[in-house]
Amino acid sequence: MARIRKNTKVQKPRQKIWKIAIYIRLSKDDGHDESLSVTNQRKIIQEYLDHTFIGEYVLVDYYIDDGQSGTTDYERIDFQRMIRDIETGKVDCIICKTLARAFRNYSDQGYFLERIFPLYNVRFISIGDPAIDTYINPEVVQGLEVPMAGLLNDRYAARISNDIRRTFDTKRRNGEFIGAFAPYGYKKNPENKNHLIIDEKAAQVVRNIYHWFVYDGMSKSGIVKHLNELGVPTPSQYKQQRGFNHRTPNDAKNDGMWSIGTIGRILINKMYIGTMVQGQQRVISYKIHDKITPPKDEWFVVENTHDPIIEMALFEKAQSLQKRDTRTAPSEKKVHLFSGFLRCPDCGMGMTRKSYRRQTKSGLKEYAYYVCSTYAIKHKEKCTRHSMSTESITETVLRAIQAQIALIDDMATIIKAINKQPIIRTKSKQLEQLYKVKQQELEKITAVTDNLYIDWKCGDITKVEYLRMKAKFEQKADEVTQVMANLETEMSTIQKGIGVNHPYLQIFLKYQNIQTLDRGLLVELIDTIYIHENNEITIQFNFADQHQYMLEFIQQNKKQFMTMKNQVM
Repeated sequence: MARIRKNTKVQKPRQKIWKIAIYIRLSKDDGHDESLSVTNQRKIIQEYLDHTFIGEYVLVDYYIDDGQSGTTDYERIDFQRMIRDIETGKVDCIICKTLARAFRNYSDQGYFLERIFPLYNVRFISIGDPAIDTYINPEVVQGLEVPMAGLLNDRYAARISNDIRRTFDTKRRNGEFIGAFAPYGYKKNPENKNHLIIDEKAAQVVRNIYHWFVYDGMSKSGIVKHLNELGVPTPSQYKQQRGFNHRTPNDAKNDGMWSIGTIGRILINKMYIGTMVQGQQRVISYKIHDKITPPKDEWFVVENTHDPIIEMALFEKAQSLQKRDTRTAPSEKKVHLFSGFLRCPDCGMGMTRKSYRRQTKSGLKEYAYYVCSTYAIKHKEKCTRHSMSTESITETVLRAIQAQIALIDDMATIIKAINKQPIIRTKSKQLEQLYKVKQQELEKITAVTDNLYIDWKCGDITKVEYLRMKAKFEQKADEVTQVMANLETEMSTIQKGIGVNHPYLQIFLKYQNIQTLDRGLLVELIDTIYIHENNEITIQFNFADQHQYMLEFIQQNKKQFMTMKNQVM
């Protein structure tokens, strides 16, 4: 019979040594509440470890998310670092002050407490009410108290989020700046953080960008190269140099240099003309912090809230130029003088610039000419060349502008003489016709809006559809009403007499001594230049309507004046 040997030596269970992560979070919404400060949370947790914690431990690290919402886990950098340390086995115990410090999102709380932490055998401890220790009392997570606390925390976060959004929207409507960082070129007023004042050093860079683009004919890529060559700090670098903790989503891939996107945003930013524009982006919800771009009619736009860096006229020129084709070769910084202005009158397409070199007595010389892009690029049978040299275009356009200025100078002289007459009253048939058309358009919009209400009440459309379409038509009605108001102003001006200081006259007359062309002048005076066959050019000047009703004003008043003169004789 085999003998069984009994081991009388009893092995003691190995003592567990917990690898502890202390998690601390402070939200921006917590304000200056000292009880929630990082220092206070650290102190409370340390006291717990010294006097209450059951078991042996080693402190792995402090994981601190300062100024971060607890409604998401993916935006909390240190929370994510802690989870990675859990997955690699570096951490197996988490301690935080309260459940709300770890989670403000009910679904996230359930996901981590009931799935992730058990999966990696992680002990979770919350010191505050409700007190949680998933090692000492694992059933607590399955009870009602923890889920109820999580739901209350979630609803609290929702309420706070809505309150903050309403407060911010009120400030936006009042034209108060609420951003964390002032736009490049501005800084927050030390006496009022919701008001912007000009930061002269950065503002000068903004002015240079506009001047280079409009008057010097530099392309966006050319401006980028120039700024990088000069070593001018980017807007993000400039803020960091001033001591701001400025970060952008593209910081990881940012090479520290200016980009075409940055220049493009500066050239369209209405903040630089003194208009506060906010609400261009918003988070989807208090739980989903991904940003979306709402429709423009939902933006908050308030004029004259701060001093402008860029004059309105220069800003409008920049907007006009950006609508044109202003591409350049990779090796060039400047846009060609006529880029975006030339069109074929037959097919309506833009003109393509071509160049060639020819040997002359003084050496190799480059010549350039323009040709219809349809003919040159697409199909030679769809249009003709319409070719003309750059030199001829420049000379012809200059003469045409000089002639137009001379004509307007004569108009100003005639208008001045007319205004000296004792009684001058006239109307503009053109403006009256435009006003009548807009009036009819407004009546149609009003009728459609009224019918929408009936359609909703009859069940033909839903309430959501009604409100959406109503808002759209109301916006259109506001636009038409504004146009009508502008027309009324113009008609009133004509009835009183057109002064020689009229903006249309002054725009042209300020160039009376023009001898050369630049892009700033072209964008201010010219809409389109049509290149015909046989070296002929047609120029469509800006302000054609104003020119027409001024001619009408002159013709009607000259006729009226001559009639009055004959009656006296």
